[in-house]
Amino acid sequence: MGVNLKELIPQQAKSEIDIKYLRGNPIALDAYNILYQFLAAIRQYDGTPLMDAQGNVTSHLSGLFYRTINFIEEGLKPIYVFDGKPPEMKRREIEDRISRRRQYTEKYVKAKSEGRLYEAKKYAQASSELNNYMVEEAKRLLTHMGIPWVQAPADGEAQAAHMTMKGDAYATGSQDYDSLLFGSPKLVRNLAITGRRKLPNREEYIEIRPEIISLDEMLVALNISREQLIVIGLMLGTDFNPDGIKGYGPKTALKYVKGFKDPIKAIESLGDRWQGADPIKIFNYFSNPPSTDDYKIEWGEADERSIVEMLVHEHNFNEDRVRKGLERLRKSFKGSIKQKQSRLDEWFK
Repeated sequence: MGVNLKELIPQQAKSEIDIKYLRGNPIALDAYNILYQFLAAIRQYDGTPLMDAQGNVTSHLSGLFYRTINFIEEGLKPIYVFDGKPPEMKRREIEDRISRRRQYTEKYVKAKSEGRLYEAKKYAQASSELNNYMVEEAKRLLTHMGIPWVQAPADGEAQAAHMTMKGDAYATGSQDYDSLLFGSPKLVRNLAITGRRKLPNREEYIEIRPEIISLDEMLVALNISREQLIVIGLMLGTDFNPDGIKGYGPKTALKYVKGFKDPIKAIESLGDRWQGADPIKIFNYFSNPPSTDDYKIEWGEADERSIVEMLVHEHNFNEDRVRKGLERLRKSFKGSIKQKQSRLDEWFK
């Protein structure tokens, strides 16, 4: 779920961009976030995911392979960052997600059996589950493609933010706003869903473009510190305290936090309204999350034989399509990956 900061982000702190303006820049991508998007979006008309002859789901591999090729063709330098062990305080959110997926799975089966295929697909998308074997296959495919990936000790977005703050990545890439609480200087959204998309429950389409958000510009415009932003996030509700504080929306939370110079005092003054959560512990987690410097970021040429073996022979992908994808990857790799890193600072001036 993540924290919802959408209404709080000032216009001057965000910009829609053409993906080409990210050319030459390393982007630390929240791998779980992106893989879930592929699992939800890449399905047949009745909601059934792509599967191989053995019944194994392959939607995540299809999305990862072809979208990563698109990234390389556009000149991006993707780095996929995978979640590690979630902290204990995320247990409730994880259990809630499992429960919601079960409910949507039941609704999907019922809608499909009754021929309500449009509804069935919606329920199927909401029931998407990313399991360990899918994650390991994704890592294996990226290795074969010559694309770097990093194993986070805990939260992938926290690790991506750490890499961006170090300068190893230009920005983090995720749909969630948690990256900003973790301190990422820049967040890019919509990378995995860029293009023409149908509006839910309507026969209309919109063009989705990448959006880049500057944390510094946001904090300056709101006249708050990152620590105060974290408190606002806690009040709105995060994966570690989904309930937040009842009665506070983005604007009222912002006004409240501005009344305190010390963010800890702002937290403590809300007393038992935190409904069982330990807000100080969560605040400290966002302020200084587990991260690692034990990683290597290198882009190499693809091992085409291994990719064909994995996708075509193991998972029954269409060989002609895979080889055409590999040809695109081969042609674009040398020029795009070695492009000099560009800068996007002018978007926020």
